[in-house]
Amino acid sequence: MLPPDRRLTHRLYLRIWLAVAGSLAVFALIVGYAWRLAAEHNSQRLEAPPGRELQLSRADGSLLLQGQANRLPGEPEAGLQLRVQASDGQTYYLRLSPRQRQRASPDAGPPGPHHGAAFWLRPPYGYVWMLALVGLGVSLGVFPIIRRLLQRLEQLERSVQRFGEGDLSVRVAEQGHDEVARLARQFNAAAERIESLVQAHKSLLANASHELRSPLTRIRMGLELMQGGQSSPAFRAEIERNIAELDQLVDEILLASRLDAGAGSGAQIEEVDLLGLAAEECARVEAQLSLAPAQDGSLLQVQGDAKLLRRALRNLLENARRYSQGGITLSLQRQGQDNLLRVCDLGPGVPEAQRERIFEPFYRLPGASERAGGVGLGLALVRSIAQRHGGSVQCHARPDGRSGACFELRLPQQGMAAAPSRT
Repeated sequence: MLPPDRRLTHRLYLRIWLAVAGSLAVFALIVGYAWRLAAEHNSQRLEAPPGRELQLSRADGSLLLQGQANRLPGEPEAGLQLRVQASDGQTYYLRLSPRQRQRASPDAGPPGPHHGAAFWLRPPYGYVWMLALVGLGVSLGVFPIIRRLLQRLEQLERSVQRFGEGDLSVRVAEQGHDEVARLARQFNAAAERIESLVQAHKSLLANASHELRSPLTRIRMGLELMQGGQSSPAFRAEIERNIAELDQLVDEILLASRLDAGAGSGAQIEEVDLLGLAAEECARVEAQLSLAPAQDGSLLQVQGDAKLLRRALRNLLENARRYSQGGITLSLQRQGQDNLLRVCDLGPGVPEAQRERIFEPFYRLPGASERAGGVGLGLALVRSIAQRHGGSVQCHARPDGRSGACFELRLPQQGMAAAPSRT
């Protein structure tokens, strides 16, 4: 069974055509019926009636002529014309002049069908007027049908115009299942996407300006304290730390912008060994690596960009090290066609109500200090990279009941090769 938006009865052009064709069919039936009535009327006037027996006699009763009389066809204004076929084989013609019209009296019989009518109502003019009135009625009947069908197009046009003028919140009412309804749904989806992108860019600029201002202010204060004296190692370390924070922030902002804009044409898609990648990153942060052997003996590999996957794994490990003093574990296992990477720590954990919001750009948990490091883009980048590879990332509590959080990064084996393109 076809879906509702694919049925022929939900095609706009078909509905308009059916409305016009149905109106024309009704018009043709009325015209045909009127034509038939007119033809029958004319045939009654012009066709000769059946022949009748005629006898012509003298006053004494003797028979002069006997035969079959037939009326000849013709207009009533020409008078009565008869053709008489006599019994002796001779043919005779009898013509009577038309009857003179007299003023109607109260005792006179009923007038003819067109007696007393204006000339423009008599045949054939009356027939033309009837057709004109029928055509006018059909036109008036079709207009509200087509008007109702096309009125939604005008509403869509006005909405698109308002959207083009800058009103990104405008939406179109979705009614029906035809082409206009599908176009309205697609417009609303596109408008929703554009509005969210614009809002995300505005939020990115506002938060980036705030995050850039903080290390710049600290660098400026350090330089002012260093003027006119020898800089201590602590000051130099502080400036280097702020410069590194600026470099990290700029790098993450650029990467977030590229991923959000869908700039993936330059990605190097290759077979990535997740086990080797995880071993290198665990050695860098001194995390414990555990591997659950696959039941089919296959390797933990994924089609994707090795740089992006390394960045996602590094961000998860750096986030765990920031909030946990040791006890970081990274486990890898195969679940069906997916590769599951789980990073667990022994930190304070993430409240259940905040486990989705922490993946928003520049969002920090309440009470988190800038001294803890990070600019609030690390986990947002992890989600963007996971989605680009057709996967997902989620935050859960530790399965053993201890304090801390576990981040599960799920990547399908096909990875970026099977992930849908984001525009």
